[in-house]
Amino acid sequence: MAVSPFSTILLSFSLTFFFFFTFTISAPSSSSSSPDVDLLLRRVKPSIQGRTENLLLNSWNTSVPLCQWRGLKWVFTNGSPLTCTDISSPQWSNLSLSKDPSLHLLSLQLPSANLSGTLPPEIGELSTLQSLYLSVNSISGSIPLELGYSSSLSDIDLGSNLLSGSVPASIWNLCDRLISLRLHGNLLSGSIPEPALPNATCNTLLYLDMGQNEFTGSIPEYISGFRGLRQLDLSSNNFSGLIPDDLSKLPLDKLNLSYNNLSGVLPNFGESKFGSDSFEGNPSLCGPPLKLCKQGSKGGLSSGAVAGLVISLMTGVVVFASLLIGYSQGKRKKNLDEEEEEFEDGEDDENGGGEGKLILFQGGEHLTLEDVLNATGQVMEKTSYGTIYKAKLADGGTIALRLLREGSCRDGGCCLPAIRQLGRIRHENLIPLRAFYQGKRGEKLLIYDYLPNRTLHELLHESRPGKPVLNWSRRHKIALGIAKGLAHLHSSIETPITHGNVRSRNVLVDDFFVARLTDFGLYKLMIPAVADEIIAAAKTGGYKAPELQKMKNCNSRTDVYAFGILLLEILLGKKPGKNGGREGFVDLPAAVKVAVLEETTMEVFDVEVLKGIRSPMEDGVVQALKLAMGCCAPVASVRPSMEEVVKQLEENRPRNRSALYSPAETRSEIGTPF
Repeated sequence: MAVSPFSTILLSFSLTFFFFFTFTISAPSSSSSSPDVDLLLRRVKPSIQGRTENLLLNSWNTSVPLCQWRGLKWVFTNGSPLTCTDISSPQWSNLSLSKDPSLHLLSLQLPSANLSGTLPPEIGELSTLQSLYLSVNSISGSIPLELGYSSSLSDIDLGSNLLSGSVPASIWNLCDRLISLRLHGNLLSGSIPEPALPNATCNTLLYLDMGQNEFTGSIPEYISGFRGLRQLDLSSNNFSGLIPDDLSKLPLDKLNLSYNNLSGVLPNFGESKFGSDSFEGNPSLCGPPLKLCKQGSKGGLSSGAVAGLVISLMTGVVVFASLLIGYSQGKRKKNLDEEEEEFEDGEDDENGGGEGKLILFQGGEHLTLEDVLNATGQVMEKTSYGTIYKAKLADGGTIALRLLREGSCRDGGCCLPAIRQLGRIRHENLIPLRAFYQGKRGEKLLIYDYLPNRTLHELLHESRPGKPVLNWSRRHKIALGIAKGLAHLHSSIETPITHGNVRSRNVLVDDFFVARLTDFGLYKLMIPAVADEIIAAAKTGGYKAPELQKMKNCNSRTDVYAFGILLLEILLGKKPGKNGGREGFVDLPAAVKVAVLEETTMEVFDVEVLKGIRSPMEDGVVQALKLAMGCCAPVASVRPSMEEVVKQLEENRPRNRSALYSPAETRSEIGTPF
């Protein structure tokens, strides 16, 4: 007799309901079901979920086939994995697998899953669990002592949560098999505990990340015994004291000890192996690549040697220092006088009314003070530090004026060197500064070419009639142009400069998909309080690097992080950060991580990116995604330079570029007026 599908579903539901009641009330640990499934449903799920129902955890249900439980990987007692990748296989829809006592949990991976509960002690009872990835959630409470009693755990990532308290010493019980331990970006405090077993070497440990917490005390000496360690991040804590000398003997590829209270002389990590960004933010730390150490610091000359040296060289040093000071003071006074004279001798209005001063740069020589003051303006955009106007000149020309907010900028004489530096920068992917005006009441105007182009933000996120299709070739050209502009700022000018405000709204794109960056280096003109408002906006927009707390600390690596978010924005077609919608805060790197873990990577791309592409790998789409994720690495020293980014984008150009150029464009005509 045939059975209808509805009857089958009804029967399945009835059996599920019966078994649920039976196993919950009378036999919760029956030998006829998987003990790990039972533990997940009774202990782990309620604990990590918190008070709010979680959509991902809703799949953890005996009425759902085990292969469809999100974020989990399983293995049989004999060591063979449960294969859940093929949806056509019988295992994909097998409801009875959850009752198989030979099935055990191998991996629990739920990053960015909106979890808001606590870590249950019972995780330590999952005997075959090897990987625990719960990063970028809102899990609170302490790390349970029982976690260290797991018999198989080797990879732990609990970063970017709200975990507090101290790290249990039992964590080092995992030392003989631990490969990675990542606790970055929590509220953990106290000192890092010592292993219970003496001479613990953690030979398999490759990655140790405890950065951005509230740890105190000294850096433990025993970490120097982890001979296989490749990456160590203890940044943004309250560690004090000396850096253990033996850390320099580890085969480290990446090291970050920045923003602590460390002191003394840096160990010799090898010439140029780690830059200053690995150690910055420790005022009492000295030695290459930081400031030179004063005599008498740890590792310096003995007091007797210093005394002898000072006595023997005193006369020569005094004479030389006197000459040098006199020369330096004279040169400095001359330079300051020249700069102040240049500012005072700026272009006056023809009537001599003393209405302000105008400094002209290359390409702006045709402007006069009267042109600027008599221009009629139309507001284009308002930011926290000023307003941008489209200004019409009397001769019919158009310029773009940025009026800096009153009180936001440093005095004219103080910011003049930065203005001059910005006025000299010329590159086809950067909007050049043509002139600078300061009024007699202190008002300041930055004058640029007006380009009737759309911002990248508008192209990606706004629906307008006639908006061009952004296929992969066009997006690649835009991304490469942005990368070239940033690389020029970072390494191709006499005094490198950080952009400081990389975001899609600060990228103009013309009809030929040439991208040009605006607003580069403006933070150098601002008083610190206003400059830090840029960071607040970057945090809201999702572009802020995790280590960036003050604008004075921005550098090329924080630009690289923001570019990585921007590249993900181009690839995914989604707005990062707080959008005011139902999605809340959109964390693009976390979304990609989830897609990779769930083997749905191709679904993460914007549909327009994949149109017309036969092989995402051969066309550079997948490589661009990997590059973007590398730029967004939480540890600054891991990120590539913008020169490396340009190289990788150029090496992975789209094969089919026929849709890139407009019919009216010849490839030799692309350029930016200087």
